[in-house]
Amino acid sequence: MKDLNIALYKKIYLIRAVEKKIQEHYFEDEMKTPMHMSMGAEAIEVGVCHALKPGDQILGTYRSHGIYLAKTMETDRFFGEMYGRATGTSKGKAGSMHLVAPEAGLLCTSAVVGSHIPVAVGVAFANTTVKNGKVVAVFFGDGALDEGVFWESLNISCLMKLPILFVCEDNGYAVHNPTSKRHGYHSITSIVAQFDCNVFQSDTTDVEVIYNITRESLNTMKKTGCPYFLHLKYYRYLEHVGVFEDFKAGYRSRDEFEKWFAVDPIHLQRKKLLTMIPEGEIMEIERLIEDKVQMSMAGAQDAPFPDRNTLYEDL
Repeated sequence: MKDLNIALYKKIYLIRAVEKKIQEHYFEDEMKTPMHMSMGAEAIEVGVCHALKPGDQILGTYRSHGIYLAKTMETDRFFGEMYGRATGTSKGKAGSMHLVAPEAGLLCTSAVVGSHIPVAVGVAFANTTVKNGKVVAVFFGDGALDEGVFWESLNISCLMKLPILFVCEDNGYAVHNPTSKRHGYHSITSIVAQFDCNVFQSDTTDVEVIYNITRESLNTMKKTGCPYFLHLKYYRYLEHVGVFEDFKAGYRSRDEFEKWFAVDPIHLQRKKLLTMIPEGEIMEIERLIEDKVQMSMAGAQDAPFPDRNTLYEDL
């Protein structure tokens, strides 16, 4: 129990520390890439990824930082890509929205809403064909539910009984539009439950709870042979694109933020750890992570840009 909670805290704290560092330096305009930050969603990304086996695969959206860091715990190549350097995950040519780490199971993140979901279905089908026992988890926001390709992908996955975990990270908004202005129905899970798949919904921000939910989901998938749909709610702390707050934009209130921040996943997990280990140990964990992030960012800033001749490579 203690070791699990320490491991989970290291991951969620790493994501938050990385994004705070991005916030601190993004205004310098050296990171030549749009940012879709993960602040607020850390418990979902870490809870799910930590429950997967190392060989399992994930795909995600342009809000990619959390799943990349949760699956890899790697920051050197991450910052290399943020700064557009040759040391990046795609040699500095893809940016924040297209992170990859195939060696760790992160096959892609995509800038086009819903476009990665059918790709994930194809990966799950390939895994079934070669019988390698791998599971695919595909992360997407509630805005992707407005795309027909989600429903087509869910349908064929149920028909073919594919080992795929659909993870809906529901922050209540598609850019600036709330669910009430987009959905002509009241319950996502009641509709998805009409398909031959397993469904679970939660608004917890406790990373350990989400880890256990995911483990149970994976066990159920293995027993039933059916896909699983996790509908997990959270609150996006920052604007849709960028690194700052947007409460003056008029489409959501600070009161809404305060309600969710009261159960911030990092604060919850730290409070839990305080009942298991001395605060000094927690502070040392945090210091080591912050040092790692600082060194990775500094290394990226000193790294070379990709050579002009590499522009058309890897296409």
